[in-house]
Amino acid sequence: MTSFESNFNIKPENTFSIAGKQIKFNTKQDIEPYIKQLNEVSDLQKIDFSGNTIGIEASEELSKALINHTNIKEINFSDLYTGRLNTEIPKSLQFLLPSLLKLPNLKYINLSDNAFGLQTIDPIEEYIAKAVTLEHLILSNNGMGPFAGSRIGGSLFKLAKAKENKKYGSLKTFICGRNRLENGSINYLAVGLRNHKDLEVVRLYQNGIRPAGISKLIEKGLSYNKKLEVLDLQDNTITTSGAIKLAESISNWPDLVELNLNDSLLKNKGSLEVVRALSKDKKEKLTILKLQYNELESDSLLVLADLVGDKLPNLKSLELNGNRFEEDSDHITTINNIFEERGFGELDELDELEELDSEEEDEEDEEEDEIDSLEEDLDLDQLEKDLSGVSVEDKDKGVDEIADELSKTHID
Repeated sequence: MTSFESNFNIKPENTFSIAGKQIKFNTKQDIEPYIKQLNEVSDLQKIDFSGNTIGIEASEELSKALINHTNIKEINFSDLYTGRLNTEIPKSLQFLLPSLLKLPNLKYINLSDNAFGLQTIDPIEEYIAKAVTLEHLILSNNGMGPFAGSRIGGSLFKLAKAKENKKYGSLKTFICGRNRLENGSINYLAVGLRNHKDLEVVRLYQNGIRPAGISKLIEKGLSYNKKLEVLDLQDNTITTSGAIKLAESISNWPDLVELNLNDSLLKNKGSLEVVRALSKDKKEKLTILKLQYNELESDSLLVLADLVGDKLPNLKSLELNGNRFEEDSDHITTINNIFEERGFGELDELDELEELDSEEEDEEDEEEDEIDSLEEDLDLDQLEKDLSGVSVEDKDKGVDEIADELSKTHID
């Protein structure tokens, strides 16, 4: 799920890739032959170093080579540090990230599947805050945790302000799954995301965010992103309270193409709120709806069957496995008939449907919902003012000056 396909239409002859070669770059000598090949690519626009491992000395050599290719649009540095010590990674990034700031056409960076954690947050935070040309940031499965996640959120806010000052458009894609962001990151993350007005894709799957965090993220953050096309909150804990806030915001996203709420424990009340919200306005662009393992029951299924035929005329994929209704339900038959008429075939196999639980279990879920809260529920307007005060000093600096400063950053 960390993958994301860019749409730059870059030709193979403008690409340098050694993806998945499992090469170990330690020294200058190790990487020199590959840098030579890289330099021979005419009009280099895309680099893919994923699936290899790079050390400090080799990183310095690569950083020197990168700045000579000013037409680079896309860089994939995912899975680049397998087997590296946690002291090596930040020092490597201190060479690589400043060089990226000197690439005036860089729009896409993938740093996923690297064991960053807290020890590397300084150079990453510095980079994100100043990467004004960037449109697509892919940062999944990095072991961030809530504290590092907060700093990522703060850097996203500073990036939004830097982009405004330099007349660049906002981020379009932010993918940050499997990073244990939890509720502790939500204040800063909500502020960061809501300031990127043209954001189209947000994927925050598998982050251990609980209902209070989901509620605030949506109400105070994502509801401001009016151009949102993809929202992926899979495998967090939304429950009824979070689902209500989500339902209230659905009308803010008229261009929604994909909504992924699989494994989010919406519960039936929450599922009902979401499907009712979808039925209020025709969403002609919505093609993918994922609602697996949410305790959705037949009353929600009834609403869903109606809206698939009326309000969601272009829906192609609907995932409902693992919920609480009969496989031979008339509503499922209705949905399958609609899909067959559209030429999409039937729903995926429903082989893990649940039996209805007792009211006692529902009451326990509601009690759990009530005691969940943010440990630090900050005023986000004040938080924006505080973050703005920190970032003002950088607003008139050029990219080269910023890159030079970042290259002098050291982590002991």
